[in-house]
Amino acid sequence: MSTSSGDGPPQDEVRAVTTAQLTQVADNGIWGTGASVNPDAANLGEALVAALQGNTTQNLLPRDLRRLTDDVLRVATVGFPWIRAQDGTRLAAHTIRHNSAEPRPLVILPAGWTPVGWPLFEYAHLTLALKGYHVLAYTPRGIGLTVNIPGHGYVDGPFTSGGFIDVGGPNDWADGSSVIDYAQEHFAPSRIGFLGESYGSGISQLVAANDDRVDAVVALSTWGNLATSLYHHDTRHLQAVAVLLALTGGPVERKFDEATQQILADFHANQNMDAVVAWGTERAPEAYTDATNDRGVPTFISNTWHEGLFPVNQVLATFNRLTVPKRLNMWIGDHAVPEGPGLTGPLAGPTGPNLAMAEAYAWLDHHLRGEANDVPDWPQVNNQIMFTYETRPGSGTGDDTVVTPARREPRQTWGDVTVSTERWYLANTGAGRRDGSLTEEPAPGWSRGFIAGHLTEATAVDGIVATGKAEWNGNPKTYETEKFDRQHLALWATDPLPAGADPHVARRIRGIPEVRLTVRSSAASTTLVAYLFDIAEDRTARIVTHEPYTLSDLVPGQDTTVTWQLQAAAYDVPAGHRLALVVNSKDKLYSDADVEGSTTTVSSPPGEESHLDLPLG
Repeated sequence: MSTSSGDGPPQDEVRAVTTAQLTQVADNGIWGTGASVNPDAANLGEALVAALQGNTTQNLLPRDLRRLTDDVLRVATVGFPWIRAQDGTRLAAHTIRHNSAEPRPLVILPAGWTPVGWPLFEYAHLTLALKGYHVLAYTPRGIGLTVNIPGHGYVDGPFTSGGFIDVGGPNDWADGSSVIDYAQEHFAPSRIGFLGESYGSGISQLVAANDDRVDAVVALSTWGNLATSLYHHDTRHLQAVAVLLALTGGPVERKFDEATQQILADFHANQNMDAVVAWGTERAPEAYTDATNDRGVPTFISNTWHEGLFPVNQVLATFNRLTVPKRLNMWIGDHAVPEGPGLTGPLAGPTGPNLAMAEAYAWLDHHLRGEANDVPDWPQVNNQIMFTYETRPGSGTGDDTVVTPARREPRQTWGDVTVSTERWYLANTGAGRRDGSLTEEPAPGWSRGFIAGHLTEATAVDGIVATGKAEWNGNPKTYETEKFDRQHLALWATDPLPAGADPHVARRIRGIPEVRLTVRSSAASTTLVAYLFDIAEDRTARIVTHEPYTLSDLVPGQDTTVTWQLQAAAYDVPAGHRLALVVNSKDKLYSDADVEGSTTTVSSPPGEESHLDLPLG
């Protein structure tokens, strides 16, 4: 963060932006170490703001970026107002208003859930301005840096909005309408679009569902249902909430009102979960798709297969309910990884310009400016196929670099993604095999147990964002299946799979896998985490997808049959590889109901055979 003017907290000085830092932003976008904000991206945004304000005596920007700010200042007037919400809360905002009198469309950008506030995406604001839009960016209420200064108490940063974080609730919808009121008074826009990333994307959808003045939406790394994003299959997504709380920019008691603090406390304590679910459902765009459809708001959604904050299936449910002009892009990686470099900085990545943002801008160009581009001919869905990129060894880093992007598959609708479903039955150990088998014929009458309550090497990610960022950059996590502790998990695998129509591909997984297991526990509760792995000839593996499921109120020793969906995937299993289903009881992403030392047993009784349904494309 930069040094603030006025009463803001003391911060590090805005540093001059170097070519090396721009390259770093092109590689990492908004993310720094782990799931923290990239300090170089924050500094770049604030350096651009400082140049627009003209309040710096030093040359902070390389020549191309100085030209960008100069070009904007030649055609537009920039402002840094505080917008009053309906309840009097002050929202930190930034405006770029074209000087010409001709009617122009406006793009409103609610900031993401970061302590930086709206400046983090200043490069995108300037890009939109040069494309001919008026621009209004703002920090949602409560978001932004708040620090405790000895002798002064808590002080907000210069881009921090007042009030408490409403987490996409009714106050945020009303704030969006207040921002539109301000825009109509000061811009008189011809049309209005919302573009948001992460938190801003959910707010964008919700404002559009509640205010008929919104003409188009771009929702990047968004949620469809906040309730099922954070609590699904009776399992709490603890790490997702921990990541979000770490990014609020201040302590919980300063950032949330008492009612929201109670919701968070109940979530962590696993109590009053009906109230937590109701709270999340109120903040779910999925709950308002009828209003969005009635208003016909064109909606562009972009997400990732291994999304750690808002898993993909709940976004698909929302997308499928929409009957408006719509687009879904699915990418390799994790939250905000594909679009982050394009939102924050100017350099193309190793494979060229940022396609995630180029298509988002094209959507706005067509629906707000009436540009005769190819958006009307786009299919509704375009899926990037996991890890089909070409890479080369990086120079001195030990990591690979993507040289040819992963393949994308357009489909007219999500329903066209899955062409058929293949059922694999779980079978007991074959001759000479310590693991179970996946077979094409039912194999009833066996059982296989493991000790619950232990983390294993079979885990979804090393860390939210970090693992997905590595995937995006050509380095998907490699698992050594020999390190999977069979005392604490069970594994069933196919034989090596022969090639199909494509001589290099054995299975084209496309869609939502489903698992049915008959289980019993020696305790009254347990958690199951199912993972789908692609195992190579050398017994290393890559993860395709996963999903947890928690069982409570069990009768110890009594069988229960449970069916649940894993997260959607688009993955080509290479010829000669094996497909494996792994089930354990614990993953660091989630809560669990395990009793340490208890035994979970999977079985396959006649007529209730345990199986995996694999969607194929």
